[in-house]
Amino acid sequence: MVRAAALVLSLIWAVSAPKPDVLISGDGHNVAVRGRDGRLHVLRTAKDAFLVKEWLAGDADTRTAADPSLTDGVSCDDAGCVVPAGDGWLVAMTLRPEALSDDCERAGLIVTTQQGQRICGAAAIDRDRLRRQGALALWRRGGTFEVEAVRPRGLDRPWSPAPPGDGDTDLVISSRPAAPHAQDATPSETDLQAED
Repeated sequence: MVRAAALVLSLIWAVSAPKPDVLISGDGHNVAVRGRDGRLHVLRTAKDAFLVKEWLAGDADTRTAADPSLTDGVSCDDAGCVVPAGDGWLVAMTLRPEALSDDCERAGLIVTTQQGQRICGAAAIDRDRLRRQGALALWRRGGTFEVEAVRPRGLDRPWSPAPPGDGDTDLVISSRPAAPHAQDATPSETDLQAED
């Protein structure tokens, strides 16, 4: 009787626990974003059916890893992918460095396997952070993301030693102020005089 009650309570807790807004694989090649419909939508450069199956099971989602609805709202090209999240902010998976500036202007969160560049207002998950922390689950809280990492700060195992610089791993990602844009100093045609 006690075991049954404990099982029911754990199921109630699992259903009522806040679900992450973003899931990121340890290699950064798969990202799941909770859409406006409350379901996960997947950006991926590598087909990892096992990983997606586990994410769906953890979300109590009965879809299969091959379900076409997983990519509803996802827009991709050779430079990356973008998908709107639940409240309309965008998550971008940037595949090429030249796409970073465009994604910086539009996205609230950028995931890239490149070395991150801290030049824009979007929160960023880059290769170094993935190397330090592994797979990540993120919850959006206003302008920040709370992070739960597979390898949280200080976790040091014989088979998976903590990387150097592990002490600076943070559990909150904030959007940064956008870098100032250079202003065009070319005078307009109406400002030019005839002798100019």
